Amino acid sequence: MTTEIHTLVGAYVLDAVDDIERASFERHLRECDSCRTEVTELRETTAQLAHDTWSVPPPWLRENVMAEVSRTRQLPPNVPDAPAAPPVRTPSRWRRLTAVAAAVVAAAGTGTAVFVVQDQRVRDERAVAEAARLNEARVRAILSAPDVKLSEQAMSTGGRVTVATSQLHNAGVVMLAGEAAPAGRVYQLWTIRPGGDPQNAGVLREGQTAELVVVDGLPGATDVGVTIEPPNGSPAPTTPMVADVKLT
Repeated sequence: MTTEIHTLVGAYVLDAVDDIERASFERHLRECDSCRTEVTELRETTAQLAHDTWSVPPPWLRENVMAEVSRTRQLPPNVPDAPAAPPVRTPSRWRRLTAVAAAVVAAAGTGTAVFVVQDQRVRDERAVAEAARLNEARVRAILSAPDVKLSEQAMSTGGRVTVATSQLHNAGVVMLAGEAAPAGRVYQLWTIRPGGDPQNAGVLREGQTAELVVVDGLPGATDVGVTIEPPNGSPAPTTPMVADVKLT
């Protein structure tokens, strides 16, 4: 029997042999302690794929593993001259076998991770879509309320700010449509109430020139202001404001 049959260890464990190779290798296993040990160790590694966290692997998993097996050259073990001598496994061969097993586990883990990420992405997109739908419905309700009140003012930087308030909904809609803010600056919205400090009502992104915001309790405010601030906004308005819409 030639030593080439030893190279079938990895393929045998991964069920990548034909019927003739399987029968020959299984006969060889009855005679070779070294190969039996390696088969046992590799099976223990691949058995991790049956863990409870395993999900259906992606279609490309088997193809990738088979390609990796075909590229991985396995060296024959050191066959002892005397039966009493323990089998010796060369370090390079063991590293190659370990690499094949690691490739299987890594590929399976990747498939599970991809599934989890995609599933979470779908959930996130559905949540965003639902929030947008609810927000749009609320905007329509406020704008069509029988007691809606409109106030507006031009912005000193160009554009306008329009505010719609409804006592029935105890809320309002702030609509900003302006020119671009200076480089490195953003627009920030504020609500001003009697006896209180201005409250942040929203910070636009750099380059953003339009925004629509629903503000709860807006009928109780006296003003809606717009300022130019550093990115991410400021804790208090930077004066002078570029717009100050009077609500009363």
